Amino acid sequence: MAALSAVGTFLPAAVHAQDLAQATPVILLVAADGAPTDAGANAWEQPAGPAPTPEHTGLKALGSNLLDDFKHLPAKENIWWAAVGGAGALAVHPADTHVTPYFVKASWAENFFEFGEVLGLVPTLVGASVGVYYVGRATGNKKVSHTGMDLLQAVAVSQAIVQTLKVTTRRERPDGTNKLSFPSGHSADTFAVATALERHLGWKGAVPGYIFSSYVAMSRLHDNRHYLSDVVFGSTVGIIAGRTVTRPNNESPVTVAPVPGGAAIVYTRHIE
Repeated sequence: MAALSAVGTFLPAAVHAQDLAQATPVILLVAADGAPTDAGANAWEQPAGPAPTPEHTGLKALGSNLLDDFKHLPAKENIWWAAVGGAGALAVHPADTHVTPYFVKASWAENFFEFGEVLGLVPTLVGASVGVYYVGRATGNKKVSHTGMDLLQAVAVSQAIVQTLKVTTRRERPDGTNKLSFPSGHSADTFAVATALERHLGWKGAVPGYIFSSYVAMSRLHDNRHYLSDVVFGSTVGIIAGRTVTRPNNESPVTVAPVPGGAAIVYTRHIE
């Protein structure tokens, strides 16, 4: 089986907002087995994906699994994802006061984003995750129940990070209702679910998952509840949460890798 690896371009790890316009994209090529070419000598191997299906996927294991997830949050790759997400939030920050009002006033957005708030609520996502879990348990399919368990854990980890950041940063929402704007919880939670699905199902889960999460994230702008930078960093939090709870072993098609002076997002495609 042959394999090809390609890489997206991304931003320097240490970025100031005024430097973003002058940032030079970095291109990295790596072999399918994770070994870097000369262009990416400092890249590490592709990160492991979801753990093998455990013998027991009962809810009793949820507490111990979550403790283990939080222990793994400071992983090197998560730090790089946070750096990339932070750089992205800084990059769009100057547009915050223009983008949200545009979506609020856009007549086409009124009906289009009507369901975003409800679809991204924690009870909605937890209910769907529990449903997947119990379908797996009822049918004796441990892979399905394992997926449902990971979805639950991804939302839980995402919420823990989001709520901590909200009370720490105290950014006022665009509508002025409170100071819990940064980051967007809806964006974080739905991207956590999408990332967990991508890790379990590959692109079959990634495509609908990320379309769904992007829809919910953008709806928060129309609802005047978040700025664009809230949504960008919230989405990054979700990716970190989803990847943390689905470690290790199956190769993920997407990873982030350091290169001299910056970082690159790597996409790997296997060709039969």
